[in-house]
Amino acid sequence: MESKHRSFSDKIWLVLKGLAMGAANKVPGVSGGVVAYVAGFYEEFIYSLQKVNKNAFKLLLNGRFRSFVRYVNGRFLFLLILGMIISYFSVSKLLDVAIEHYPLHVWSAFFGMIIGSIYYIGKDFDDWSQKNIIILSLGIITGVLISLLEPATQNDNLIFVFFCGIIGVSGMTLPGLSGSFILILLGNYVLLLVDSVNALYDTLSDLVQADFSFINDPHRVRLLKVIAVFTLGSVTGLVTLSNFLGYLLKHYKNQTNAGIIGFIAGSLGVVWPWKNPVFERNELGEINYDRVGDPILTNYDRFWPSSLSLENCLATVFILLGIFSVVALGKYGEKTRAKN
Repeated sequence: MESKHRSFSDKIWLVLKGLAMGAANKVPGVSGGVVAYVAGFYEEFIYSLQKVNKNAFKLLLNGRFRSFVRYVNGRFLFLLILGMIISYFSVSKLLDVAIEHYPLHVWSAFFGMIIGSIYYIGKDFDDWSQKNIIILSLGIITGVLISLLEPATQNDNLIFVFFCGIIGVSGMTLPGLSGSFILILLGNYVLLLVDSVNALYDTLSDLVQADFSFINDPHRVRLLKVIAVFTLGSVTGLVTLSNFLGYLLKHYKNQTNAGIIGFIAGSLGVVWPWKNPVFERNELGEINYDRVGDPILTNYDRFWPSSLSLENCLATVFILLGIFSVVALGKYGEKTRAKN
């Protein structure tokens, strides 16, 4: 699947696509898989991950590194994953700030992007058989039901954290299913995507300064173990889910696309712009905070806008901008596929 002659600009675009996927995976309700699908590299991404198998590990263990890179489409995966890693320490941080200070505008943009994704993916889908309509409906129902579930409490048991890694990475491989929102439902969003990521960032900063005092900090060491196990679970989930989805795309492509459209449509409820955050509270009714002082989010209380205010008009503009950005991204993806 790898293009043998990726230009420098193509490589930069791949890193930027990784940035977009990483940012989307961080936001509850948004799926990085949608970015891959609309940008035109979803199938290459899935089929590349499928190549991470026992044959690949044999090449690696035998020291045949160049053969390993070619076999797993390594340059493509490396640039994409590099963008995702950079995103977790840059773009996703900016998104956290933006959602905190401008929640209506940010959620409106994401809502528009989801609508644009549904339009883009559905416009060329022409197999509206009874079976595919049923699959589409089941996808929508599943997406809506997931958005209505009540979240669990935080659990740092390493076996459960490994399971969270497998499930949480679903947003990268299955468009419409938000991995970060699933982590909220499992109760571990703050632990895995906030606390442990911050601990890793602080540890890397300490290592650059040759400061090893964190070894004596049991809380930091525990969080580092958590993110290591979560990463292992995520890698396991990527490989296993990609093989399953690769099989479905190869043998049941139209049915798979119908399910994907349904999942994406069902996720609209999660990213509905007009909503108020619902925070975890103790028995006294006081808001609970995580270790870094942020309130612990559990879900959202959604409502319909009742006035034609400036804020609501701006929100509508951001919805349109979101739709436009996805359609433009889709057009770019079509050009990329035509070139390759």
